[in-house]
Amino acid sequence: MKNPFMSMWLSAANKAAGMGRAYWSAEARRQQTAFVKGLTKGFGATPTKRATRTRRRK
Repeated sequence: MKNPFMSMWLSAANKAAGMGRAYWSAEARRQQTAFVKGLTKGFGATPTKRATRTRRRK
């Protein structure tokens, strides 16, 4: 026989763990992105200004 209270408790615990896991993985992704941007800032790997298209004279 299944225990409905145990099922509800485990479901709530799993939901909380999922939310925490999502928060920490998003934070890790933000930190990795900031780290890579900091590394590549001085090397010109990311252009700061887009190249403009030159117009042809008619």
